[in-house]
Amino acid sequence: MTADEDKNREAVILDGYVDEPACLGVPPYISPYIRTVAGALAAHGFSVRYLTIDQLRSDPQLAMTMNRVGLLVMIAGVTVPGKYLGGTPATLTEIQQVGHMIRASKKLIGGPISFGYAGEGGKKAVRQLITGFDALLSGEPAVALDRYLTGAEPTGAFDYTCIDPWSVLGAGIIVQHPDYPYVMCELETARGCSHGATGGCSFCTEPFYGRPRYRSVSGVVAEVAALASYGARHFRVGRQPDILAYGAGEGEYPAPRPDLIEALFSGIRNAAPDLKTLHIDNTNPATIARHEEKSRDALAAICRHHTPGDVAAFGMETADPAVIVANNLKAQPDEVFRAIEIVNEVGGMRRDGIPELLPGLNFVCGLAGETAATYDKNEQFLSRVLAAGLMVRRVNIRQVMPFEGTPAYTDNTLGKNERRFKAFKEFVRQNIDLPMLQRVFPIGTILRDVRIEVSGELSFGRQPGSYPILAGIPVNLPVRTVIDVVVVDWGMRSITALPLPLNVNTLPATALRWLPGVGKKRVAAVIAKRPFAGLEAYRKVAGKSAVDGLMQF
Repeated sequence: MTADEDKNREAVILDGYVDEPACLGVPPYISPYIRTVAGALAAHGFSVRYLTIDQLRSDPQLAMTMNRVGLLVMIAGVTVPGKYLGGTPATLTEIQQVGHMIRASKKLIGGPISFGYAGEGGKKAVRQLITGFDALLSGEPAVALDRYLTGAEPTGAFDYTCIDPWSVLGAGIIVQHPDYPYVMCELETARGCSHGATGGCSFCTEPFYGRPRYRSVSGVVAEVAALASYGARHFRVGRQPDILAYGAGEGEYPAPRPDLIEALFSGIRNAAPDLKTLHIDNTNPATIARHEEKSRDALAAICRHHTPGDVAAFGMETADPAVIVANNLKAQPDEVFRAIEIVNEVGGMRRDGIPELLPGLNFVCGLAGETAATYDKNEQFLSRVLAAGLMVRRVNIRQVMPFEGTPAYTDNTLGKNERRFKAFKEFVRQNIDLPMLQRVFPIGTILRDVRIEVSGELSFGRQPGSYPILAGIPVNLPVRTVIDVVVVDWGMRSITALPLPLNVNTLPATALRWLPGVGKKRVAAVIAKRPFAGLEAYRKVAGKSAVDGLMQF
């Protein structure tokens, strides 16, 4: 084989990251798209290198690597923007720069970027030509890529008979992820939305994928086994609009199949017996409210096999019945409230100190029919949840990003209630988030395997998981350090924690003052009396606290 021929069999996947209603691929997550594209490339005889847009930003010389290969495939596109700690999705400018500046023999791009682009929520996504690339992988990227490599048009209808083998063949790409082995593998179980039978929610891009198609248990399990063989230990069954509808029947709100949920999650457990994280994501509250008993059984099956700290994300969107009707949303406020109650009943018990499974709430603002009174109803609903003693892991608030082809593209209220939107966010942060964190993560709660992502005098880390709580740790810890911590205080959307073991005699003063009972007033006295011979001596200075049992001297 000549040097040119060898070059032509080398490919780079550039991960610009994706975030969709039913798929997350922002670090530490890796999306299914990356793994199936890697499998399709391997099936065509390519050796594959994986790079991320963050790596390219920090080391522009990596462009030289991409210049020398025969094929570059970029995956990108955000349709539900969020705030990210582990990575930043590629901007449209960066995508265009890659297309024009990289000199690989062939350059292709795919993913939800084909739906359009907007820089942030509250702006319309514009569908425009992505220049500099040889082809857009339209539809399913891996299928479109396969067609392109066989000389056909680069368009791809979704087909699990193709996708499943490629997901196994491409599993090894995870070892090249910067977060490996702490990479979170997003697992796909379905494509398309049953609510799409009536048009879907006005703003959602998931109906673009058509009616639901469910992946077989054997297909998921084979992929998990392959991923586990390459060292994957963290999984989220997240690429589907409603995990409780997995394998269910026809209709807009099909009844859950607890037997299939049991088979799926027990199969994943058996395929990766050493897994450390197994969580879920999207769960339709209307499914739970309309099929209470089967939903209970399905949620119980998930809890039997998952790991604690799990979150069932509810697409509530609003508590205003008029907005729900105007946007064909899924559930009325009372239905969402009932779903919250049921998830609390099934998943509210604690294991290793943290709740098994809690709901998370998503609000989307700027929808058709919204008024200032809409925000009053949202606040009243959240206050009702808090007053009822229920637990919600997190409340996510964003402005709609309308995409061409959705009703919200031409029918929305963006810009009309900006002051009320900001006041609503502040209300939630002050009156809901803080007391809810205090309820979910009381002082003394231990969080295992927190991985440091930002280093400094105040380091920040998270557990692997679905919507893990952000822990601020007042100790300078190197990035990628993995430690156990104990909760000692709360912020609006984060907790303050100290590393374990909790050695009072060696903790720096900046950390010592966060011990319950110490604070700014007593920290000098504690330091002056160190070293303490034991707990009783320490208590004479600082008094009793909820973390005394974790202290060492």
